[in-house]
Amino acid sequence: MPKITALVHTYNSERHLDRVLEALKVFDEIFVVDMESTDSTVEIARRHGARVVIKERGEHRLSEAYRNYALQAATYDWVLVVDSDEIVPAALARYLYDEINRDPSPRAFLFPIKNYFMGKWMHAYYPDYILRFLNRNGADWPYAVHSRPTHQGPVVKIPASRTDLAFIHLANESVSETITKMNRYTDLEVSRRSKSYKRWRLLYEPGYRFFKSYVLKGGFRDGMPGFIHAVHDGIYRFYALAKIEEKRQAAKPVKEIEQDIERLKDDKN
Repeated sequence: MPKITALVHTYNSERHLDRVLEALKVFDEIFVVDMESTDSTVEIARRHGARVVIKERGEHRLSEAYRNYALQAATYDWVLVVDSDEIVPAALARYLYDEINRDPSPRAFLFPIKNYFMGKWMHAYYPDYILRFLNRNGADWPYAVHSRPTHQGPVVKIPASRTDLAFIHLANESVSETITKMNRYTDLEVSRRSKSYKRWRLLYEPGYRFFKSYVLKGGFRDGMPGFIHAVHDGIYRFYALAKIEEKRQAAKPVKEIEQDIERLKDDKN
């Protein structure tokens, strides 16, 4: 019978970790890779019987920095990757064991995930598929924000209609937390998207991102929280593109500043 390692990356994750790890006890191994947490994260993980490895955080701010290491360090070939604020439903655990018992060949699975904002399930962002279950043989996980691993075999996509199998994202972030995360993530977008950047996108994409979230994907059904989150989506795209433009402008000679300094010198004379 194939076995599964549940892999969790943590950094100061005490807020939700008890509930997350409790839901993972049905798996054969809980493997926690921690990036030098300063709260009670490691203590909580060990209390739940997890195998814990602590890696130096350094300049890394994303769990993706250590996912290749973690995949290879897991005890079992089948690995379920879980964020420290995500709940895996019992129905999903049963489904995964049934699937790999039925067909043990390498492949990966896409799951729907329920995201919450201001206490409401954001229907506009469902199913928001994430690839989190795979056979680690031949897998590689790039170091980039929201990256997906390369892997052997096909991708199995769980139907969005199976809401009982969807991850539950516990974050329910406040507006302040959303803004803080936006600044960090848009910094990381600069290196990933710079090559494909075109200036016209700065004029077009933020508005389209709002329209897509609020109208096309039905954010209007989620009331005022849906509207606010759709606006945030547009702003996120605007700042990501604005930072790329800023980087390009910074590469040019700062002629206007130099000219103004020269004018000040002339005025003094």
